[in-house]
Amino acid sequence: MPTFVYMTRCDGCGYCVDICPSDIMHIDTTYRRAYNIEPNMCWECYSCVKACPQNAIDARGYADFAPLGHSVRALREETKGTISWKIKFRDGTEKNFVSPIRTTPWGSIKAPADYDAPTEDAMKSQELAHEPDALHIEALPVLTPDKFKQGVV
Repeated sequence: MPTFVYMTRCDGCGYCVDICPSDIMHIDTTYRRAYNIEPNMCWECYSCVKACPQNAIDARGYADFAPLGHSVRALREETKGTISWKIKFRDGTEKNFVSPIRTTPWGSIKAPADYDAPTEDAMKSQELAHEPDALHIEALPVLTPDKFKQGVV
């Protein structure tokens, strides 16, 4: 469901441009409004929808749940710290979803520069940075050949 911008609501703040991981949200130089330059390349992460303080960005619904010509409506409620999604299905039923804007308090995540440089062993490891510490577990689960139904050599 690629995103699109309601030009009448957009004030050109640029929050969507700053947060878009695929760099497809741009500000039109003539109208000073945001727009999606390549909807087909949209990752559908909805970061721009969540970041927009004007609620100017929506997502086009897929035909399996949104009738043609309709959209999935997202509402950012910063005072409550939530994002609400309203989806209308083909049979007329509606679903409302509410999720927090953030799952962690502001400032609780360290910046990359705050971490120590990785060791030589860490660079050769299959684990991502700070796993399993960041997951609050002692070790990641390991699948060994004896756990397979058919042994692997």
